Amino acid sequence: MDTEIRIERVLPATIGRVYDAWTRADLLVQWYCPNPKLDLKVQADVRTGGSYVVEMGPYVVRGTYLEVEPPRRLVFSWKWDGTDDEPTRVEVELSEVPDGTRMLLSHTGFATAEDAANHRQGWEPEVLRLAELLTVRQPDPATDRG
Repeated sequence: MDTEIRIERVLPATIGRVYDAWTRADLLVQWYCPNPKLDLKVQADVRTGGSYVVEMGPYVVRGTYLEVEPPRRLVFSWKWDGTDDEPTRVEVELSEVPDGTRMLLSHTGFATAEDAANHRQGWEPEVLRLAELLTVRQPDPATDRG
C-alpha cells in the first residue's frame, strides 16, 4: 500500500472559482469536512507563512501555507491536534481544461499506508462535496447587480 494520496478530478467551474473554494473560509465551511453532520469552523490566513485551523466537530487540523500561487497552486502543512505525528504536506494544483478546472490533490508524508488510507477516506467525500458546491451556479458580481 502507498503512503501518499493523489486525487485528480475535473471540476465544473473556472479556475478562479476552484481556487476560491480552497482559500475562502466562507466557501471552505461548505465542503471541507467528510462528515456534513459535524460543525465546521475554518480560519485561514492564505499567504505564504500564514496559518489555518479547521475544526470538524471535535477534530482539529492545522497547518501553515508553504506556497500560495493564485489561482494555480496551494501547498500547506497538515497536522491533527492531539497526535505526535509529524506534519504531512498537501499540494493542490489547478489548471484550466475545456470542461472546467483540473484539480490534482496530493497529500504526502504519511508514516504508514494505513494512515494514508484513512486520510483518503476523508478526502474522497470532501472532493465530492467540493464538486457539488461548484456545480451550483454562483452569482457573478459583474453581471448580477440587481
